[in-house]
Amino acid sequence: MRLLIIRHGDPDYQKDSLTEKGWREAELLSRRISQMEIAQFYVSSLGRARDTASLTLQKMGRTATECTWLREFWPGITRPDMRSDRIGIIWDWLPQDWTADEAYCDPEGWADTEIMRGAGVREAYQEVVENFDKVLAEHGYVREGKLYRAERPNRDTLAFFCHFGIECVLLSHLMNISPMILWHYLCAAPTSVTTIYTEERRPGKAIFRVSAFGDISHLYVAGEEPSFSGRFCETYDCKEERHD
Repeated sequence: MRLLIIRHGDPDYQKDSLTEKGWREAELLSRRISQMEIAQFYVSSLGRARDTASLTLQKMGRTATECTWLREFWPGITRPDMRSDRIGIIWDWLPQDWTADEAYCDPEGWADTEIMRGAGVREAYQEVVENFDKVLAEHGYVREGKLYRAERPNRDTLAFFCHFGIECVLLSHLMNISPMILWHYLCAAPTSVTTIYTEERRPGKAIFRVSAFGDISHLYVAGEEPSFSGRFCETYDCKEERHD
């Protein structure tokens, strides 16, 4: 089986939709995805993901299953460098803060720190991955420990239109690692496509392997520069780029 995890186009967060550039990106993405054989589409309940998916779905005459658990990963935390009344995004920590605590690299203990417990992060994470596993089980792959039992091995392709933060949650579950590693060391540009395949080297025992992360070749081939959304300043003196 193949999974496609697709981030929404350049976002207009105020409207929960896309910018003009985001719509251009979504159109270029739709030309790519609409040429594929997709068994099932799943889409976040947030507008920017639904709008991104809409162009592909229109081209293919298809519909998608809308999933609230695919919305952007929602717990808010108080960063150690911020005042206590400022709630921030869970992956926008300063590197020198989160890397100082080895617990955040622990596949099991990352959600058990005081900051994470106070935000209900583990409960939110479990909600996401349990629903994700239900979808995979419906398509023939049942989670058993750190592997999947291939009850009905297949070559179907499932497409998930969602968000960067939730993408890292899904990948961390498949890879059995802390999502903090992925949130902070990876960056998926708007409309990027991450491709994951099953690998079944022994009958009935499968894992999922990433063959491409954050691919935006559909933008490059059309001469469309990738959006900066999701990144921070490349060097500190880049005043025009996001710092916090």
